[in-house]
Amino acid sequence: MTAMDSSTPTLAAINRPIRPADLTAAKARGERWPMLTCYDVLTARVFDAHRIPALLVGDSAAMVVHGHQSTVAITVGELLPLVAAVRRGVQRALIVADLPFGSYEDSPSQALATAKRFLKVGGAAAVKFEGGAGFAGHVHHLVSAGIPVMGHIGLLPQSVNALGGYPVQGRGTAAAAILADAHAIADAGAFALVIEAVPADLGRQVATALGIPVIGIGAGPGTDAQILVWQDLLGLTPAPTPRFVPRYADLAGTIGEAISRWANDVADGTYPGIEHCYS
Repeated sequence: MTAMDSSTPTLAAINRPIRPADLTAAKARGERWPMLTCYDVLTARVFDAHRIPALLVGDSAAMVVHGHQSTVAITVGELLPLVAAVRRGVQRALIVADLPFGSYEDSPSQALATAKRFLKVGGAAAVKFEGGAGFAGHVHHLVSAGIPVMGHIGLLPQSVNALGGYPVQGRGTAAAAILADAHAIADAGAFALVIEAVPADLGRQVATALGIPVIGIGAGPGTDAQILVWQDLLGLTPAPTPRFVPRYADLAGTIGEAISRWANDVADGTYPGIEHCYS
């Protein structure tokens, strides 16, 4: 990390659409920044109004929108409308679309075809997909076609069936492979990299080694940015949640209390009152 450079505007001060180059410039001046998942127009408007510079329409929608047990189940057809909805709610945030499991692994050409749909139909500005050095060719192919790519290494949630769960990655001698993956994806042309569920020291090492922004999720405080699933952050998802998830609000409790009050008002005839009626 470098000392904060005040000669260039911070991401929050930019009043035009955020571009990948803006995130790179933020890293160069030592600015840390937040990123959130987003799946609908209303939360997109809120997050954008509060100057979140980048939003991920993640395959996590499989779990927090569609109710599946993992991210594996979601399809391109299910995720595309969510990307389009977020696009309609955003004026400045960079919208990144996840490529779902099964939509990119076969070949760089398959990845390109899927990415084109998310940009042309969904209105995303960039795409993200999981994989280390073995997917460097996919990254290069998309970048060569003019599509900004965000990589994702460390814990790969789409590999839950192969991993048998969501174990921490990169401990001990496995750290070298994670670092090699990071270099491979960056060298292939990715503009940023998500690193998930690795020891804090490794997260810091990857961020220091790369010239592109490294976005941590369960990777410690040494990365350039942090991303969380917004429902986890704001207390809408039930416990247990991963160790790295803070609870900045209890939306489940707040919503439940409000719904109960309204239901009681309906039951006792208090709602609708005269102020809610047309003459």
